[in-house]
Amino acid sequence: MTTPSAAIPAFKPAATSPALTAAVLVTLIGAATIAGAWFFQLVLEILPCPLCLEQRYAYYLAIPLGALTALAARSGAPRPLLLAGLAILALATLANAGLGAYHSGVEWGFWRGPTDCSGPVANLGSAADLLSKLDTVKVVRCDEVQWRFLGLSLAGYNVLISLLMAAIAAWGFARTAKR
Repeated sequence: MTTPSAAIPAFKPAATSPALTAAVLVTLIGAATIAGAWFFQLVLEILPCPLCLEQRYAYYLAIPLGALTALAARSGAPRPLLLAGLAILALATLANAGLGAYHSGVEWGFWRGPTDCSGPVANLGSAADLLSKLDTVKVVRCDEVQWRFLGLSLAGYNVLISLLMAAIAAWGFARTAKR
């Protein structure tokens, strides 16, 4: 006869590794951030400028790459593969922090932004075309802040979030390289 405790196998938590922890955290933070960006756009109707849209590319890379790196770490993939995934995550998010800092500088007027979203309007076309375009197009300028909280715009928060993600990926890389 078996006892009830013998019939239930002992709980063994999954082995965690720094690569798995870092990849999961980067993926979750990236997914939450991009969900927040879409919330601001679709629900609060704060439309993104061209620089805002460019800053999303790093998240569109980090989310699936982080998930793949986490799956690879969970399945015991070779260390060089995990290191490559974490290095790409760290570099992509660090570059995104730089782009966010550039965008924040444009918003604060420290330097000029791209002419397509912060320069002077050059060609408006004919008057009839202009009137028809005004009904359908909303111009979102890169040098005008649409929303601030605690003195930071969304571009400023992107800098902080991207730096956090880069630090987590770098931590996972360093710890995995030591093992």
